[in-house]
Amino acid sequence: MTFRLAFLIDPIPADDPRTDFAGTISPIDPDAPALSVSDLSSNRGDGIFESIAVVDGHPQETGAHLQRLAHSARLSDLPEPHTAQLRAAVEAAAAQCPPGECTIRLLLSRGVQHGGPGQGIHGPTIWLTAAQAPDNTAARENGIKVVTLDRGYDSGAAARAPWLLLGAKTLSYAVNMAALREARRRGADDAIFVTSDGYVLEAPTATLILRRGDTFLTPEPTGGLLQGTTQLSAFDWLEENGHPTGYEHIPTAALYDADAAWLVSSTRLAAALTHVDGRELPVDRDLTAALNAYLLSPRD
Repeated sequence: MTFRLAFLIDPIPADDPRTDFAGTISPIDPDAPALSVSDLSSNRGDGIFESIAVVDGHPQETGAHLQRLAHSARLSDLPEPHTAQLRAAVEAAAAQCPPGECTIRLLLSRGVQHGGPGQGIHGPTIWLTAAQAPDNTAARENGIKVVTLDRGYDSGAAARAPWLLLGAKTLSYAVNMAALREARRRGADDAIFVTSDGYVLEAPTATLILRRGDTFLTPEPTGGLLQGTTQLSAFDWLEENGHPTGYEHIPTAALYDADAAWLVSSTRLAAALTHVDGRELPVDRDLTAALNAYLLSPRD
């Protein structure tokens, strides 16, 4: 039987001093109606979210995910969520997850707006879902093929146009999903966004790590991309094992010359890149297996 659950969360201010959140986190039927048809999450994609992996009942990197959710809220002019309340909801959901891997999604929308633009907004709306994670064994063990896709802006867009919400994890994922469909049309498994002036950004649902010699690099997060929680954890492990790490503005051409590369994310974990735009890359299978073993261990 497939595991799924959902909670509706009654939001409280970020500075609320309470420590008991009973009564603010309500289990709901994941198959029953729960949100207003006027909620801005569905009407306008106006909200933010985080996906948190659960391994054998342990939610991974909860603190980092909640910090990033708060960062996304600030970028989006949303009320900052109450971190302790959301942590309590995550822990309550994780405690009900079966053995193995699950995914918790924590979603926050601006709220309900009846009557369209200019009308008052009642919100925010916060809810949580949990379900068994897909089987990512093949990607972890065999690697994936990717293509590069132009994101449509240059490397200075984040500073020049903050209203684009670059670096926020928003509910507006239509472009990301379109990029994945385009990658599959081109015979690849995933895509890597690049800027119009030739620098690497990120994948639609993952962060890039590449190896140059013994140094592991990821694109500089100030370039308008989402800071990866799994990438941060992977860098901790790499540094503990004697590997230098760093952040750089990485030219697209550097992908083709990498000594190895991975896409990392909370659910898929580390997937080695076997090909970029049809060009074969070296694959370090031993390091990939060791990194995934670490990423499957309890982390926070």
